[in-house]
Order: sequence, then structure tokens, then C-alpha cells
Amino acid sequence: MVQPLVASLIPAAAWIAYRGRAFRADFLNALGPLTATAALLVAPQFLDVILPGLFAIYGGLILLSVKEGADAHHDAPLASSDLTARIWIIIGAALIASAFSDVLIVATEVAGYSEIRPWIISVFSAGNLLIIGALCLSPHLQTVVDDEPDEAPISQVTDPKIWGRVQTFMETQKPYLDPDLTLSRLSRKLGVPAKSLSATINLATGENVSRFINKARIAAAQKAMLDGESVTNAMLTRGFNTKSNFNREFLRIVGMNPSVWLHKIKQSGQI
Repeated sequence: MVQPLVASLIPAAAWIAYRGRAFRADFLNALGPLTATAALLVAPQFLDVILPGLFAIYGGLILLSVKEGADAHHDAPLASSDLTARIWIIIGAALIASAFSDVLIVATEVAGYSEIRPWIISVFSAGNLLIIGALCLSPHLQTVVDDEPDEAPISQVTDPKIWGRVQTFMETQKPYLDPDLTLSRLSRKLGVPAKSLSATINLATGENVSRFINKARIAAAQKAMLDGESVTNAMLTRGFNTKSNFNREFLRIVGMNPSVWLHKIKQSGQI
């Protein structure tokens, strides 16, 4: 009796984890487990519909939200939000695949091929839940809890004014040096709604906020290395807290890893 109740909690828990913070409407997520509990006590046969439905609905919600891009998850650290979005796509797809496996199990039972059921459970259900569990342990899915007070967003601000404010703020305050910088935190500092800020940066640079911030971090790290700092120190003091994120973004922006770039610079006599 415990298994279906635990299963009913998984998709709602994944959705709450994706959103990253508590919302007033989150109590509605208890409706799924409560419905599964009622079905278990009164009409267990309906669990074959309720459980796949919950997995499919929540998996679809995650995929629809991630379609907004890497900036959809406002509380994810910008250093890894591209990777965060890709991980959540896999988790959403895994939830839907798990729902499909339950439907497939029922279909094989009805068709008289019950001997296939253990294989379906092993390949689909167990495999997908392992994928979800493993990915949910990824450090790239962490969210940053801000203890800073919310600032009232400035409304009716034209895009050029927002972009000008962004450029000035980047030059004077250097927010990209904060490894825990998120879209939510940046929007509050600028007094601009997160979606307006994301749209403005995208229109002005053709990149999402994560790539825009990481480009500034890489430029600052390059300058630090040219000034004689080690690669590790340049990485840690310019907004990156993991070597994998730093190397991935450096390769994407510069086209080579930091050590190779620094070696070529030294060979050219620039330092």
C-alpha cells in the first residue's frame, strides 16, 4: 500500500523542486497524493489511471516551463543555468516516460502478455526513477535563497532604458563577480522585472542572461590571467565556483580551454 502513495508524491515533488521556492498555490499539489490515497482505499483499480496521469501532467508542466529557455528558472545560479535547463528537460521527459511505462504495463496485461511486465518495470519504471533521482542530486540544480529584501519593480520602462541601466550596472557594480548571482537577484538589484530583464538582454545581445553574465566573467578572468593571476585564482574570484563550469564556458566563448589559451598568449609575447 505504501508504493502507490510514494509514487504519487514523486511528480509533485519534482515540480516544487523545479520552481525552487514556496508559492501560495503549492498546497494544490497535495491533491494528487490525496486522490491516490482515496483511490487506494475505495477503488484501487483507478490507480492505474491516476498515477500515470500525475507523472504525465507534471512532466509536461516542467517541459513547457523549460521551453522558455535557460532564464525560465529565475533562482538557478547563472553560472550553470544552461546546463540546469537541459537537466530539467531530461527529468520532465523521464516523468512522462514513466507514465508511458505504466500504460504499457496495463496494455500488456489486457493483451495477455503479462510475462513481459517484469521487463517493462525494469527498463522503464526503475530506469527512469533512477535517472530522476541521479539528476536531482546534481549540484547544477541548486537554487539560491536570497536574504535580500525585494525591491519594487519599476514598471513601464522602455527596453533601451533597461539595457542602458544594465550596461552601467555591469561596469560599475560588477555583479557577475558573485558566484551565486541569479536572474531574480539581478532583477531586484536593477529594479526591473525578471522577464523584462531577460527579454532586454536577449534582444540586445542575442544571448540569454546566463551566457551574457558568463561572458563578462570569462573576460574578467582573461584579464586577471594576463595580469599574472593563476587560472584557479582567476576562476574563483571572477564568479565561478566549479572548474567544470569555468572550463565549459571558457571553451564556448574563447574556443579553447584556459590553459591552452594562456600558453598561446605567452608564446605570442603578450605577457
